[in-house]
Amino acid sequence: MSPSRKLLVLYTGGTIGMQMTDAGLAPASGFEPRLRAEQAAHPERQVPDWIFRELSPPLDSANMTQANWLAMRDAIVESVERDACDAVLVLHGTDTLAYSAAALSFLLLGLPVPVVLTGSMQPAGVEGGDAWPNLFGALALLAAGVAPGVHLYFNGKLLNGVCVTKRRSDTFDAFAEAGRPRNGQRVQALPVELDYRRPRRPVGLAVQPLFPGLTSTQLRAVLDSGVQGLLLECYGSGTGPSDNADFLAALTEAHARGVVLAAISQCPEGAVKFGVYAAASHLARAGLASCAGMTREAALGKLFSLLGAGLPQAEVERWLTLDLCGEMAG
Repeated sequence: MSPSRKLLVLYTGGTIGMQMTDAGLAPASGFEPRLRAEQAAHPERQVPDWIFRELSPPLDSANMTQANWLAMRDAIVESVERDACDAVLVLHGTDTLAYSAAALSFLLLGLPVPVVLTGSMQPAGVEGGDAWPNLFGALALLAAGVAPGVHLYFNGKLLNGVCVTKRRSDTFDAFAEAGRPRNGQRVQALPVELDYRRPRRPVGLAVQPLFPGLTSTQLRAVLDSGVQGLLLECYGSGTGPSDNADFLAALTEAHARGVVLAAISQCPEGAVKFGVYAAASHLARAGLASCAGMTREAALGKLFSLLGAGLPQAEVERWLTLDLCGEMAG
């Protein structure tokens, strides 16, 4: 955990840099001079040397897409390999901050420097707001030294980026690590196909929560939409309709034509354990791979990274069930 000597500040938009418009708060460019002015006003703050890069256009994170994840990944890798940065701070909106933290955790596997994401619930400059405390708190940690990997810093806490979720929408203490069981075994060596240097591509993904009354027709509509992977949010420890033959057939047929089917639990502190109930075993036989106690954000980001690397279905399913960066192991 070496102290950072040269850091990239990557600004993607979000509330932290928003300014008021006729339609309300909106992302704005020009955040670098505001940051430098705030730093100059408080020379007592511990801050490493930094360079600034802005993704264009700056986004409200509600508009975040896979293409934006890949652009962040490219900017981070370039800063390390071309500009010799030894740490990265990503400024990001809070709505999809946990999704981006999870996606980057898998896109940057093996990166030898720390990446910290932060944002704020109020724009920078609001009196008593959380923008400058979050930003300069993250910079201070990086100046002192943070372990390699992807992290999220918010409201004074440094969190594991692959395990976080947004819990609240109206308080500064908006993020926490999910309290799901993580009892897996970390893999000892990462496959070369998943190394951070390997480029990724966008993939067709869908998330489908189970609910009483979900029909096989509705499920088939999702599976027949061209998706390469489906994240099924199951009940409890991985159960779902076991007496609906057409529902199970829709899953089986999609799996047979190459769609990766992954399962997580809807319970905030739950985990998929297919062997407990017969209703779960039926789903496993239909081709679902267990994501154990992963969050929705982590499972979606992992599915994106594995499929985006071009791995075949069987390999994607195998790596889904193994811990790569702390998403399944405490």
